[in-house]
Order: sequence, then structure tokens, then C-alpha cells
Amino acid sequence: MADTQSASASTGGVIRSLIPARIDRLTWAPFHTRMVIALGTAWVLDGLEITIASAVGAVLNKQETLGLSSTQVGAIATVYLLGEVFGALLFGRLSDALGRKNLFIVTLGVYLAGNALTALTWGNDAFGLIFLYLTRFIAGAGIGGEYAAINSAIDEMMPAKYRGRVDIGVNGTYWGGAIIGTLGTYVLLNHISLNISWRLGFLIGPIIGLLIWNLRRHLPESPRWLVMHGREQEAEASIKSIEDDVERSGQTLAPVDDRDAIEVKPASGHGYLALIKVLFTRLPARSTLSASLMITQSFLYNAIFFTYTLVLSKFYNVDAEKTPIYLIAFCIGNLAGPLLLGHLFDTIGRRKMIAGTYILSGVLLAISAWMFNAGILNAFTQTVAWCIIFFFASAGASSAYLTVSEIFPIEIRAQAIAVFFAIAQCFGAIGPIFYGWLIGEGTDPGQLFIGYLIGAAVMIVGGLVEVFLGVDAEGKSLEHVATPLTAVSVGGQRIEE
Repeated sequence: MADTQSASASTGGVIRSLIPARIDRLTWAPFHTRMVIALGTAWVLDGLEITIASAVGAVLNKQETLGLSSTQVGAIATVYLLGEVFGALLFGRLSDALGRKNLFIVTLGVYLAGNALTALTWGNDAFGLIFLYLTRFIAGAGIGGEYAAINSAIDEMMPAKYRGRVDIGVNGTYWGGAIIGTLGTYVLLNHISLNISWRLGFLIGPIIGLLIWNLRRHLPESPRWLVMHGREQEAEASIKSIEDDVERSGQTLAPVDDRDAIEVKPASGHGYLALIKVLFTRLPARSTLSASLMITQSFLYNAIFFTYTLVLSKFYNVDAEKTPIYLIAFCIGNLAGPLLLGHLFDTIGRRKMIAGTYILSGVLLAISAWMFNAGILNAFTQTVAWCIIFFFASAGASSAYLTVSEIFPIEIRAQAIAVFFAIAQCFGAIGPIFYGWLIGEGTDPGQLFIGYLIGAAVMIVGGLVEVFLGVDAEGKSLEHVATPLTAVSVGGQRIEE
């Protein structure tokens, strides 16, 4: 029997709703599995996209492909990054204004179109280059928008007791995409004509995207978002569809205490100006925390990941065609961390686990840096060291996205994710340039040793910020973690103006 308690009731423009409590009392059901598969694939696609672009870039300067210069190839990644930042800011705003479902359908479509069109690039003349860069910008915009819309949707429809492990696990699947991309391009580039294989490489993502398109279409809109925007009947229909789905799996839903209701007075106009006001006047500590976690993990990851093969080839003399093997090992370590450690962020707690993974990965990186400089490591042991370091760092990096998506009010959640994602990407872009310069021709390990110590210190700083400013959000309803801007009362507690 479905829960018969009303989702909401209106009085003088104020909506009293039990929707947050009704979502949080659910236990895991097939609905949640479908949601994670349909929405979580965004990170698989991003990992796939970046890996393929990196691998394919090396062949695009050959005459049998597009015959691009090294500078033109390098610009592909820059344009994609700019697209991600633009897409995150644009679609983050639209997601808060128009709804999560509308946007996670649109952003997937934008990504599919951008990638499919990239495969049609015909040459390196002026129009061909404009077309190539435009399609990479479009694909990047789609992925950037995915981060904002999907993190919001997952957090808002996931029961509080699972929110941490699911968000961290989903963000960690980026590395599953990297593994698929590495294997895919390795096979394509070595067994098919280069002028065809690089195009097929860019079509791997759209094929995966098409497979999940239908799943997304049948997901409901976030009931939380609907009720915060005064769409009571749609909110009731959405939560009812989720509850019916859960009951069909054999669960019996417990009644919800009326004292857990939230009262909101919907209002429009929560754009980036409202976000800036919240960030700098109401929640400066949370803003500092979010920026610190996002910037530090982005700097470290971009620095190591984008120069990984350079270190192997220049310091350990690994043949270029063998580097994908080492890269897959690195990706496996990064994928395993969030999947195996994710539940601890819900049980041990956010602050201890986030600070712990950041600080531990920083300390381990410093130790490995000393070993690297002392000449103790070889290609195999260096890879093992990185796998261990990033087993913890990956869980920490994923928790940065979790933090940003749960500690800001629902009305500006997607925009907050977008802003801090954009900030992180801009700072992260410094890493590959800086570390590429330190690597040089591979003649001075001392320079890279200093660089690794800097990366270690950066992660430790992020962990220390979490120690002092972290939010203990584990097991708590989103409305208790971040009071909605439109809230009149939460759980019977009146909100002061």
C-alpha cells in the first residue's frame, strides 16, 4: 500500500511538505539502481572523452589523418576545457531554473551531438579547424552541464543514508571511462586505418550515451526541486511514482512523522546574483571549504594524469606503445578507491574521511617523491606507488564534488556546483603546464621532485581546511545540511529572516 500522506499543503503561499522525509525513509530499490546507471554514466563519458582525446591527439598530426600541428592538437584540449566551464555555468543556471530532468536530457543530447560531429571533421583548412574546435567546445559544454544537473538530481533523489557512498562512487566512475577509452583507442589505433580509427574513437562515447538515453527519459523530475518551485501536484506525482516503484520491489514503506515536514514559500529569481550573495555573506566558510577542496584535487589530478606518460617515457624509458598498460593500472587504482571507501563517508563521517584521504594521499605522494628523486623506483614500482596514492586521492577528489553538491541550498545547488567546478578547472589547467615544464627532457629529476612536494602540500592543505571547516552531513537530510533559501521552517524549527 503506497504512503497516503500528502506531499504538501498550501496556506497563504506557504507549502508544507513531507517530500524530503518521504525520500529519506526509502531503502535501496531497483529505482535507485536505474537512477545511478542512467545519471552516473556522465562521469564515465567524461573519463572516456578526455582519455580518447589524449590518445587520439598523437595521431591527428599525421598526414593520413588531419595533419594538425602540435599546437593545433594541444588547442583541442583547451577548447574542450573552455566548453566544460561554459556548459557548467550555463546549464547549471538552467538546471536550477528549469529543472533537473529537463537539463540532464538536454546536456546528454549536447554531448552526443558534439562528439558525433567531431568525427566528421574533414581536414585542417580554416573551416575544418573551426568546425573541429566548435564541436569539441559543444561536447565539453555538454559534459560540463552534466556535472551540475546530475550531481543535483542524484543528491536530491537519493536517501540520506546512501548519499555519500553513491555520490562518491558515481564520481569515481570517471576512471571506468578512462579504462574504456584507453582500451578502445589502443585497439582502434593499432588495428584499423588511422583516418577511420580516430573517428570511431570519438563515437564510443555517443554509443554509450544513446544506450542510457531511454533510461533518463523515464526518470522522474526531482520532487524536492518541484516542491521548492511551488509545483505541488507534479511533486506529489513524482514522489508517488518513486514510492510505487520501491513498493513493487517488495518493500513496505514506513509512515512519515508529520513533525519532519518542511515549510517553504516559493520565490523566483534565484540566479547567480543570489548565489554570490549566499556564497560571500551567508556561507563564506562553506564557500572557502568548497573552493579549497575542488582546487586542490583538480591541481593534483591534472598535474599527474596529464603528464603520466611523459614521466614514464622520459624518466623510465617506457616505449610509447606500452604506456597504455601502465595507464590502465593507474585508472584501476583510481576507480577502486571511491568504490571501496565510499560507504565509510556515510558511516565514519564526512569530515574524518575527507580530511583523511586528502592528507594521507599528500603524505604518500611526498614519500614517493623522495623515492623517485633517490632513484629507488622503476616504471613498475612508480606505477604501484601512484595506484596506492590515488586509491585514496580519488575517493577524496570525489568527496569534493559530494561536498559542493550537498552543502548549498537547493535553489542554487546546480549553480554552486557549476561555479566551483569552473574555478577548479581553471586552477587545474595550471598543473599540466607547470609539471610539463618541470619534466622537460627528463634530465633533472630534482625539479619534478620539488613539483611532487608542491602537489603533496596542496592536498594536505585541502585536508586541513576540511578539518576546520568541514560539514558533518552524513545521514542528514539535505534540508538540514543546507536550509533552502525559501524555507519558512524545517522539521518544526522556524527559520529566522
